[in-house]
Amino acid sequence: VRDVATGRSSGSGGDGESRKEKILKILAEIQAPLSLLMLRLCSWALLKLLNHLFLSVQLHRGQLEMVLRAARTPGVPLVFLSTHKSQLDGLLLSFLLFSQGLGVPRVTVGGQGCSPLLRALLSHLGGIFLPSRIEQMPSDQDEGLPGAVLATYVEEVLRSRQPLLIFLEEPPVALRLSASAREWLALVYRAVRDGAVPDVLLVPVGIAYDAVP
Repeated sequence: VRDVATGRSSGSGGDGESRKEKILKILAEIQAPLSLLMLRLCSWALLKLLNHLFLSVQLHRGQLEMVLRAARTPGVPLVFLSTHKSQLDGLLLSFLLFSQGLGVPRVTVGGQGCSPLLRALLSHLGGIFLPSRIEQMPSDQDEGLPGAVLATYVEEVLRSRQPLLIFLEEPPVALRLSASAREWLALVYRAVRDGAVPDVLLVPVGIAYDAVP
C-alpha cells in the first residue's frame, strides 16, 4: 500500500497526511468494526423473522461435522464458498456459523442496490464490500490504491484466521460466477501465491429452500 501510495502521490504532489486519509476512506468502504450489540440484536430479530418465514430450519449434521472438523485444522484460515439463492443467505449463514462457535465470518456483499444505511448496518454485522472504484471498473484495468488496500485487507483477514464467506453468484442470476466473486477469489489466490498465508481451506456451504423467500 505504501509503495502504491508513494508512487501515485509523487506524480500528483500529495503529502503523507492526504495519503493516509485516502487509505482510511478506502478501508471504510470495505469494512467497519464489528458491533457486538448489533450482532446480538440482529440475532434476536433473525430468530423472530425465521419463525415467521419458515416452518423449520434444518441443519445437516454430517455436513456440519465436516465444517467443524475443517475449523479445527491448526494454522489454516477458512474460506467458505456458497451459492446465492436469496438475499437472506448472508444473514442465515452468518447466524448458523456464529451459533456453532465458528466466530462471525466476514461476508462478501454486492454493493449495487445497497442503500448507504443498509451498507453501514451490514458492515457492522461482518459484511465486506469491494471499493466503489473497483466495482465500477473492468477487472483488467489498473486498480491502483483501492486495489492495494483491498489486497492487503484480505491478506490480514486470512492471516488473523477470521472466517471469510464468499458468495459465488448474485441473485437472481444463478449458476454463473459473478464479477465480484471473481475479484474476491483472485484476492484469496494472490494471498496464497504471495506467501501471506501458507494455505487456505475452501469449504463449500449452502442453503436450500423449499420456497425461496
